[in-house]
Amino acid sequence: QVQLVESGGGLVQPGGSLRLSCSASGSGFSINTMGWYRQAPGKQRELVATITSAPSTKYADSVKGRFTISRDNAKNTVYLQMNNLKPEDTAVYYCNVHLLWSRVGVYDYWGQGTQVTVSS
Repeated sequence: QVQLVESGGGLVQPGGSLRLSCSASGSGFSINTMGWYRQAPGKQRELVATITSAPSTKYADSVKGRFTISRDNAKNTVYLQMNNLKPEDTAVYYCNVHLLWSRVGVYDYWGQGTQVTVSS
C-alpha cells in the first residue's frame, strides 16, 4: 500500500522560511504530477503548487515568487520551499501525488497533512 509521509511544518515568524517534504513509499509505479495543497482554518482546501514529470511548475498567484516546488524522482519525493512566509500562509499543507501503476492506471494519493503556522 502506498504511503505519503509529510514533514517540515512548524511555527515560524513572518518573513521566515520552511521546507516541506513528501515521500511516497512502495514500488511498481511512476509518479506523474505532484502537488501541494493547503487548508486554512474555516476555508476550503486550495491548490498551492504543482510539478509535472517534465518538469513544469505552476503556482497559485498568492505564493508566486515566494514558494518553490521541486521533485527528486530517485527518492519519490516532492518538496515545497517556502520563503518570506506571511500570516495568511498559515494552514495545514497536504501533499498530493498522481501515481501511474504499470498496466493498471493512474491513482490519486494524499499525505496526512503538516501544520504551518506563521505568527509573530
